[in-house]
Amino acid sequence: MPNASISPPPASPILETRLSNGMPLLLEPMPSMGSVALCWLLPLGDAGDPEGRQGEAALLSELALRGAGDLDSRAFSDALDRLGVQRSLSNGNRHLRLSATLLGRRLGEALPLLVDLVRRPRLPAEALDPVKQLCLQSLESLQDEPQRRVMLTLAERHHPPPFGRSGYGVAEHLRAATIDDLRARWAQDVRPANAVLAIAGAFEPEATVSLLERLLQDWEGRAEEPTASGKPPRGTVHLEHEGSQVHLGVALDAPPQRDPEAVHHLLATRILGGGSSSRLFVEVREKRGLCYSVGASCSLGRDRGVVSIYVGSTPERIGESRSVILQELERLAQGISAEEFDRALVGYRTAVVMQGESTAARAGQLCSDFDRLGRGRTLPQIAAEAEALDRAGLERFIADRLGTAWRENRTEVSLGPQVEAPAGI
Repeated sequence: MPNASISPPPASPILETRLSNGMPLLLEPMPSMGSVALCWLLPLGDAGDPEGRQGEAALLSELALRGAGDLDSRAFSDALDRLGVQRSLSNGNRHLRLSATLLGRRLGEALPLLVDLVRRPRLPAEALDPVKQLCLQSLESLQDEPQRRVMLTLAERHHPPPFGRSGYGVAEHLRAATIDDLRARWAQDVRPANAVLAIAGAFEPEATVSLLERLLQDWEGRAEEPTASGKPPRGTVHLEHEGSQVHLGVALDAPPQRDPEAVHHLLATRILGGGSSSRLFVEVREKRGLCYSVGASCSLGRDRGVVSIYVGSTPERIGESRSVILQELERLAQGISAEEFDRALVGYRTAVVMQGESTAARAGQLCSDFDRLGRGRTLPQIAAEAEALDRAGLERFIADRLGTAWRENRTEVSLGPQVEAPAGI
């Protein structure tokens, strides 16, 4: 199968700078677009929640949108709606992520409102109880989502604390949260030196930088970043759950994004379990009919990565499903076909190209790249990392690095009726 290459441009269209307060700013003008998107990573994540107060980041992701600056919740929402700003604020492991998309010509009017959200959120006391109820409902809903529950428990056991936290919080901690603690947390942690702002789409870079300098000139400081507080428990655990299905999650170590061979992990995972042509789908589901769902994904973070495998089956067939997954992990080290390599490369390239169709995707990618790599990457630069690979090189990588690494330090979590684990797992 021929591989069409994507050549990088002679100069990167990404403009990187730091504002005078120390905040990194990444700008990617896209003149052909009519929209503009921003992604703002704020250093207030689930891993930074103090012990005994897990869920603060989740609460703040809801509270912060309820008014900012001189505007109460209704007035603030109306002001953004009048400008056509589609926005969200979500909590992650290390950051709150503020995302906004709007017409490029409205950016200058919207930025003061979004800066107020970051600098001067009202965090109204009267909204705390309704927000607590929303967060508690989300936490309780996990009882009806066994697949989600398995994968969250898998992450909690595989990563060192506090980096395995789910982001939903702990029920008793959510109920005990106070508005004073939440306001103090925001004031302490939301600081420019640890934040990252990326803007992509139709906008004028110089005018945008000038406006941000004026709006953020008196914002300063650096937040303390969370650090690992111990070793991950890992191992194998089963969660009792009534039902007719068993859900199994398996976690394997992967490198951080900055590892020179990170892209090898991404392609190897695509071959293993990335879609209906992958080995796990074909061998576990199609040929043997052992499960109704199976797949693998690879997530590469700033400090560590993980390959996650999921399979959902019946109590009678989950044991054999696990055995076949283990066999496929072993077989992968024995080589891959030319068709598998080409298919994985085309799938990766397609995902990269599709990012260029969305200003929101580009802004998000720029933020993630800077957080994990310390620099932004253009779409051709991302594609070129995979284009530089060949089948023989990927096979050597799988044999040398994955042959033993994916057999060791494995974490397994299952949920459902108690079943006897097969030998060898």
